[in-house]
Order: sequence, then C-alpha cells, then structure tokens
Amino acid sequence: MARTALVVGVSGIGGNHTARALVAEGWTVYGLARRPGNSIDGVIPVAADLLDEAGLAAALADVAPTHVFITTWMRQATEAENIRVNAAMVRNLLAALSRRKSLRHVALVTGLKHYLGPFEAYAAAGTLPDTPLRESQPRLPVENFYYAQEDEVYAAAERDRFTWTIHRPHTVIGLAVGNAMNLGTTLAVYASICKETGRPFQFPGSSAQWSGLSDVTDARMLARQLVWAADTDAARNEAFNIVNGDLFRWSWLWGRLADWFGVEAAGFNGAVQPLEAAMANDHALWRDIALRHGLVEPDLDRLASPWHTDLDLGRPIEVMTDMARSRKLGFTAYQATDESFVDLFGQLRSMRLIP
Repeated sequence: MARTALVVGVSGIGGNHTARALVAEGWTVYGLARRPGNSIDGVIPVAADLLDEAGLAAALADVAPTHVFITTWMRQATEAENIRVNAAMVRNLLAALSRRKSLRHVALVTGLKHYLGPFEAYAAAGTLPDTPLRESQPRLPVENFYYAQEDEVYAAAERDRFTWTIHRPHTVIGLAVGNAMNLGTTLAVYASICKETGRPFQFPGSSAQWSGLSDVTDARMLARQLVWAADTDAARNEAFNIVNGDLFRWSWLWGRLADWFGVEAAGFNGAVQPLEAAMANDHALWRDIALRHGLVEPDLDRLASPWHTDLDLGRPIEVMTDMARSRKLGFTAYQATDESFVDLFGQLRSMRLIP
C-alpha cells in the first residue's frame, strides 16, 4: 500500500535525517516545523505550530499521512511546564490528524531521560538506574514529560486504532542548526574556539563519564531504526533503545576529537569544568570568528547548547544502552562512534558552520 509520512520536527537532528531516509526509500514525505524551509529534496514542507490548534488543523487539512514520526519537543523552565507543553503538542497533532482516519502507525522519539529522570532530577540520588539501560526497566516514580508524551500516543492509538513505536536514543550526533540539544556541534564549536584562542580543549564532565563506558546515537542510526520499525510487523507497539552499537570511553575519544581540530586535549582534571561557564562570554568572539572565516552562522546560541552537553558529560554514572529488543527482531545496523563525529565535523566545515 502507498505510504505517506509526516515527519514532525523536520528541521531538527532526528527529523532531518528521518525525512531524508524516508525519501530515499520512496515514501511520500511531508515535513512539519514552525519554519520547515525547503532544504530537503523530496520533502513537502508544512509550516505549523503544534500549540496552535486551529492553525495546526488548517495546515494539515490536506495532509493524510499513513505514518507519523514525532521527533520534536520544546524545553520549558520546569518539568511541570515541560509536561504541560509537550503533552499538548502530541495531543494537538494527533487530534488534528484524527479527522482524516488515515493513520496506520505513529513513532515517537524520546530519549534516555526515560531511565535517568527529567532535567530537574537528572540522575538524582535515589533514582540512579542500573546500566546498561534496558527497555524492560519500569518508569521512574517521578514526573517526566517523556511519559506524558507516551501516554498521549497510547490514548490516541486506542481511539483511532493505529499502532505505535517508541524510540529512545542516547545523545544524538548529527547535523542540525538551531536545535536545543546538540552535543556534536557544541563540541565542534568549542574546539574551534580553543584553536582560535589557544585554550586547551578541556573535557568538561565528570570522572564517571571520563573513565566509564558510554555510547551515543548517530542521527542516521535513529532514522534507520524508525524506518525499520515502520516496515516491521513484529515491531508494532514496542519501545526500543537506539544507539550506534559500539561502546567507548571519553578518555579514548577526547584526544581523537582534539586531533581532528589540531588542538591540545585536556582530560578530566579532578573536577567538573562546566562548558556553559567556559563558553558564557564567547558570543562576541564567535561573531568575530564567523566574520573572519566567512561562516554562515554568527550566532553562538544557534549552534551550541553547552547546558545540554554539561548534563550529558556531567553524569555521576557511566551510561550505556542495551538494544536487545530490536536486535532480536532483526535490526542489525551498526555505526562506529568516532566516525559519527568525524562525519559531522566534515559536514559542518563544508557548510561553513565552523572554520
């Protein structure tokens, strides 16, 4: 049967790569964002605000997707607001699509905060999970906007009789500009600043992260799992972790990242060195770097999200992810993590986003 996808959050890391993967597989693809642009060949842009119910309904009036891929969220000041806003976004979207009765499947992308807790209680004492993180682990006894988003999908699935999958990546590495969580590009910008200024490329995180095992999720891997699940009957109504499939230590990777930029690598030195503080006064410097090198994005905040990088690299435990559920069902894709970073850095340079 004909398959039409609506990728929600098409301008972000996950949505952008998912849309490209679906186009490559021959799907008809709509890409929804507040400002979707026209940068992806084969994707039909849909401009809409998920919090504007009337505007959303009008924007989707002529769109009848068989599959929806929800890859977006909006950061708020508190977890209570995260829950209110992000649950409403999912609820409004699925209500607007309910009128067409075309939906067969909805995929929701969340993340490892499902196991680690929300920003306000991020890996807090008393809620530290066992690792590797497994899909079978129960929800934490704390409020979490990922749970609220899931519950909206479950309720709409029961109402409209579509199937669903939940996808939980670790830190996503891939190309996007203007998104709220972007460790790969943040480290690229930080390394570029270090090279311009002669600062050491200082690891900002904890001893546990420096020495412990970790993994990440290449955006291309996330896209591959989303497309696989959409085409795999056995994957219906399941939640899946998704990472590259390898393990690394930041103590191994940090020097390799530094070498790519030609900067001095400085490892964990006995204390967390938050990147947010290290880059707090670099906005004017970045504008100057952008001007001198002819870069296309002079706004540091459009590229770097040091607050999120600090959360990831400052965790008090090593974090790695088990993918047994999708592996058992036949998802065998693999991506080397050092190559994920190198590929991203090359893209950023070729697009004149870093010098």
